[in-house]
Amino acid sequence: MTGSSLLRPPVFALIAGELSGDLLGAALIKALRALHPGARFYGVAGPRMIEAGCQAIASIETLSVMGLAEVLPAIPRLLRLRSELITHLSKTDRPDVVIGIDAPDFNLGLEKRLRRLGLRTVHVVSPSVWAWRRGRVRGIVEAADLLLCLLPFEPPFYAQEIERQALQPAKVEGLPRRRFQARYIGHPLANELDASITQQQAREALGLGGDGAVLAVLPGSRGSEIEHLSEAFVQAAAWLRVRVPGLRFVTPIAKPALRERFAKAIAMHAPQLDWTLLEGQSREAMRAADAVLLASGTATLECLLLGRAMVVAYKGSAITAWLMLSAGLLKTQYVSLPNLLSAQPPVTELLQNAATPQRIGEALLPLLRDPAARQVQLAQFDAVRAELRRDAGAAAAEAITDLLRNRRGD
Repeated sequence: MTGSSLLRPPVFALIAGELSGDLLGAALIKALRALHPGARFYGVAGPRMIEAGCQAIASIETLSVMGLAEVLPAIPRLLRLRSELITHLSKTDRPDVVIGIDAPDFNLGLEKRLRRLGLRTVHVVSPSVWAWRRGRVRGIVEAADLLLCLLPFEPPFYAQEIERQALQPAKVEGLPRRRFQARYIGHPLANELDASITQQQAREALGLGGDGAVLAVLPGSRGSEIEHLSEAFVQAAAWLRVRVPGLRFVTPIAKPALRERFAKAIAMHAPQLDWTLLEGQSREAMRAADAVLLASGTATLECLLLGRAMVVAYKGSAITAWLMLSAGLLKTQYVSLPNLLSAQPPVTELLQNAATPQRIGEALLPLLRDPAARQVQLAQFDAVRAELRRDAGAAAAEAITDLLRNRRGD
């Protein structure tokens, strides 16, 4: 498909938040330009998007806020940015398509306003509505003409929920009612991560030369995760070291403050262990490992794509645990993406009271001792990797071009 049948080169506005959004945005710009050589791109952009040819009218850093303490003081600035974007996109420089990339708390509200003003809207990366807060589906349907999904089970989920809730996008005065569509494009990480760096190369790069198994321990990137998981993870490591002679440990830490807290847990519960703490480098740590212990999150998908066997353990506050597990807020049987994506979920998940040092150790022990036990997981991971490894940028560009050409029967 080419852009030759369009009357003029299209204009795309992209609104991205966080580093992952910048990477996705850059790939999308390149793919759209391949279909529409004269296209123009502008919006809220990071360095990768700017390098790809996007004119920045605001910095991606404006949306890169996480945590209540950071979000609250940023609210006036975010509201001002949203107002400025609505005016700019609807009146000053009206694009053919508005593309919101992740940052759902900001982008979905913006997209909803712009859609009501007659603009075509795309949202890239579905929020985890299939796991919890399914009522958010209504807001997504009202905000986006097209939702581009990174996981294969998401479009069928939306079709089921739209039928169950009898949802329809709001009608815009003077325009025909536009249908909502969710399309699967594959996951960009599946193309980015591969086995080009061997386990031995990763160990040498991290200074982990020598014999003995290596366990990568990833307790999460938030202070609350370190608070709830560090003691159990370190004590599990001590339990394992007694049973696996020569076992070494490596932990990537996202922030200096978290490093101090995790190091304190090691000093208190397992000072005798051979433990390497890294500044970041989570992928390198997983590549170097025979097995991985980690909190749930995107890191579990990275671990799958890197071909490393894992155990997932997670603890949160008592109220969060009650809401998710007892009150039924969590709507999925599993919490980790490898289990959600595998035909036969192979990863042990230990949540809340089940995440004891001994149970964590018992789940990891066969993965460290027995290559056949690791292979049970890896065989499932190979199938998932093959499903996710599509050219997400090209698939997204095709879907957006279909929207641009009114090929959905609006």
